[in-house]
Amino acid sequence: MIRTSASVALILATAILCSARQDGSLAELMAKADRASGGQQADLCLEVSGRAVKLTIDSYKQEKMEDAHASLDEVVTYADKAHTAAIQSGKKIKHTEIKIREMVARLRDLKGEVMADEQPAIQAAIDKLETFRTELLKSMFGSKSHD
Repeated sequence: MIRTSASVALILATAILCSARQDGSLAELMAKADRASGGQQADLCLEVSGRAVKLTIDSYKQEKMEDAHASLDEVVTYADKAHTAAIQSGKKIKHTEIKIREMVARLRDLKGEVMADEQPAIQAAIDKLETFRTELLKSMFGSKSHD
């Protein structure tokens, strides 16, 4: 019995340590993304934004609305940085568009699972991400005018 309790305590301590390390690594990743440039910045910002999507989903499921809203803001902020870096550098444009499209799909799924009063915030984030995707597509293929 004592051995089982010690094992459970060790597992809990490891889980807490890993959670703290993951949060620290996200903050470190954000700082690294902010310092990077070009295609590397696009990749790092996409990673931050992708992790923020996971945090948003988890926060909504745990009904931690303040955390959900904060991480949703990070999704938009870092997706914006990724799309801007990709367009300015001319690198990772296609990859950035694909990753943002995947984030949009995950947020659309989330929108269907949350309460109605939370849906407008998620839809606003989706709309912004779609704007970034449109700009990325225009930079890849150019805007075609039929005048």
